[in-house]
Amino acid sequence: MYQIVYADPPWDYNNVQHRGKGKPTSGGAAIHYNTHSAKDIAKLNVASICDKDCLLFLWTTSPHLDQAFDLIRAWGFKHATIAFVWDKQRPNPGYYTMSQVEICLVAKRGKIPQPRGARNIRQLVSEKRRAHSQKPDEVRKRIEAMFPTQKKIELFARCQPEGWDVWGNEAGESPEWVCEKLFLAP
Repeated sequence: MYQIVYADPPWDYNNVQHRGKGKPTSGGAAIHYNTHSAKDIAKLNVASICDKDCLLFLWTTSPHLDQAFDLIRAWGFKHATIAFVWDKQRPNPGYYTMSQVEICLVAKRGKIPQPRGARNIRQLVSEKRRAHSQKPDEVRKRIEAMFPTQKKIELFARCQPEGWDVWGNEAGESPEWVCEKLFLAP
């Protein structure tokens, strides 16, 4: 069972990201990987792989903020705060303002896992964006500093970071029991 879950869901933008319905796509998520509706993502039985005391670090984009809160509840957590704000240093077009940040929320199930590590971790991460949806490695490092001894998993992972289990179609080997539990009805 995991005490730390780190997730970057493949949010579905209905292939109208930034430019509007009927216009050419802007190179949004669906071009780069399979996306899923918030409803389908919520069906994953994440609670079944979590310890009674567990934190969820959940990436969301501004258009999916409402859905992120719904997802937190669907997975059996309660929203705590914003863990990280990533300044990508290069803006993307947006409907209202230029989009330059992504948010990583933190949610809690039970109590904060113990023992704690560093407590002076900064919320703002300012790093240039790289490949589409690739999050800064610095965020994972900060989570490790805060919770150095806890068992960790990254959902929707794209790489195999040392010391983490992973689950995702672009990641390394997932623990078999994780795959089985995630798809069982809650």
